[in-house]
Amino acid sequence: MATIKRYPWLRHFLGSPTGAVIHLRAGRVAHHGIGQAFWFRPGTSVLSEVPVDDQELPVLFHATTRDHQDVTVQVNVTYRFADPAVVSQRLDFGIDPDTGAAATTGRDQVATIIGQLAQSHAIDHLAAVPLTTALEQGVSQVRAQLVEALGTDARLASTGIEVLGVHVLAVRPDGDVERALQTPLREHVQAEADRSTYERRALAVERERTISENELASQIELATRRERLVAQEGTNLRREAEETAAAALVEARAAAERRDLTSAAQAEEIRRLGEANNAKFRTVMDVYEGMDRSTILAVAMRDLAGALPKIGSLTITPDLLSGALAAFTGAGAGPGVGAGPAAGATAPTRGA
Repeated sequence: MATIKRYPWLRHFLGSPTGAVIHLRAGRVAHHGIGQAFWFRPGTSVLSEVPVDDQELPVLFHATTRDHQDVTVQVNVTYRFADPAVVSQRLDFGIDPDTGAAATTGRDQVATIIGQLAQSHAIDHLAAVPLTTALEQGVSQVRAQLVEALGTDARLASTGIEVLGVHVLAVRPDGDVERALQTPLREHVQAEADRSTYERRALAVERERTISENELASQIELATRRERLVAQEGTNLRREAEETAAAALVEARAAAERRDLTSAAQAEEIRRLGEANNAKFRTVMDVYEGMDRSTILAVAMRDLAGALPKIGSLTITPDLLSGALAAFTGAGAGPGVGAGPAAGATAPTRGA
């Protein structure tokens, strides 16, 4: 924006790098260009400052489609003033020479011109298409229509306005219609979300089932191995018991055989001892058989004397002696022989 400094009877104008100034004095151009600086008299000067930078103009309007549905169109137009001198002649961009206040009429006129042109061409295009086409392809079609129409418009060219670009931001229907149109898509999206949820649940259930089956298979495998282990342990114990029983049987048989052998040996020894004793007895009897009675009696007395206890003293009476002699001589024992010991012999005493 330009700056005007006030002095008595004079003013000093200092332009900006984005504004082109046109200084008219007595109907003739005294200064023209960007970034101008000059002195002037306010009573004889007419000043106009036209911006030369890119301008953005948002446009919002309503249109009706072929099926009588209302849509809202949001457009943004980028333009610039290609010929500031022509613009200053066609539009009001004047500046008060005394105070430097800039008029806004020119910008309002530009907004009206471009907005009406954009609205007119967009409405004409949307009125020929149904709502679904306008919503699906309206943005690109309206943009192409406006770029062609605004770029070739004779009024804008004669005014010195150049349209640089058109952006159609949205083509939207009425709120109720929009919600109604969004309902199938929302239901489809919700159905897809539900399907995804069900698939995740089914996948989770399948995974849980797989895990359960794996756990069950592991338990079955462990039980099978446990059964094999128990069977093997039973087999081992049975084999051990059989081996122990077989060893005990062998030991018992060996002990029985040893006892049999021992008994047989003892019986044989006893038999041999008996036979030896019998032979000895027969030998003795054979010897005794050829001996007389006195000899046998003497041997018997000898044996009896060896078996008798020790006698400390012995008293022999005549009766005992006569009886003994009678026995040796075989004369027969008289009555006195049996009574002798009781009458005349003293009781023998056992030696210590």
